Amino acid sequence: MNPFVAFSVRMMAALPAAGTAGTISLIGFDQPLIAAAAYSVAGGASAYSIASVTMKSRFLKKNALTRKDYKYIKKQLEEAAPKMARLQKTLLTIRHLPSLKERADLVRVARRIVALTKREPRRFYQAEKFYFSHLDSAVQLSEKYAFLSSQPKRNFELEKSLNETRRTLSDLKRLIEQDLFNMVQDDLDDLNLEIDVARHSIQANKDKKSLDEKWKM
Repeated sequence: MNPFVAFSVRMMAALPAAGTAGTISLIGFDQPLIAAAAYSVAGGASAYSIASVTMKSRFLKKNALTRKDYKYIKKQLEEAAPKMARLQKTLLTIRHLPSLKERADLVRVARRIVALTKREPRRFYQAEKFYFSHLDSAVQLSEKYAFLSSQPKRNFELEKSLNETRRTLSDLKRLIEQDLFNMVQDDLDDLNLEIDVARHSIQANKDKKSLDEKWKM
């Protein structure tokens, strides 16, 4: 649920309600200006609250979630936010040009998973490994790598650890890419089914035209 859009819709409901309540109390019931202003605020607040409850109810219904489920997912997203900030800050400040693209891809895929979860919370359950394991591992490994790579002097053991950490981060990136794939797997299956149906329809239409041309001959 986009916060800005949600707020805009609520305000679109609240402002007219506030204006109507204030006007009716001031003109219709001849209330003092202060009382009319109070009724206006109360009317706007009530409309804002009703719009908020209605939107949330529709959002949960659309995503096939209970309020308890949504509260749980929202909590996981809140806990993931600082981890994402640490991951992005660490990976994009490491001074190792050959792995820059791969590190940037890891951040991009991780951000995509979080964004998709925020927009469609039901997909959270298809990426639980990301939230409960892969994200934590990525943060810890990236911070370890950043610390080791910042050392002024290096020896064989340090270089070995750096290489091993890079390989592990690369493997972890593939796991996170799989997490994203799992989130959209159902959509891909639906798309493939639609493509098969469309192809069948196109082929049937071609066969019919071919048969009609043969009859004309």
